[in-house]
Amino acid sequence: MVRMQSAIPTTAPVEVDQPTDERSFDPERPWVVIVWNDPINLMDYVTYVFQKLFGYPREVAEKLMWDVHTKGKAVVSQGNREKAELDVFRLHEHGLWATMQQD
Repeated sequence: MVRMQSAIPTTAPVEVDQPTDERSFDPERPWVVIVWNDPINLMDYVTYVFQKLFGYPREVAEKLMWDVHTKGKAVVSQGNREKAELDVFRLHEHGLWATMQQD
């Protein structure tokens, strides 16, 4: 007769180091919303979206649009994480390419 060994695995505790990423999350640092240049949207439309979503005067919206067009990106808003997520969502709904990151 063959005796069966228990199938319950045993593990030894393992010590885990804390991550050493220098870009650690800091809830006090604001988040920024970045709009990126794309080959689809017209400059007048991008200006319009900035005015509509953020209430920017035409001059400010045009300056941001030119930054997107010439520099490839522009920071269009900042705030807490929830606000940044909402702004990115709204920009996506208007067909603009937007991301967010901690400042």
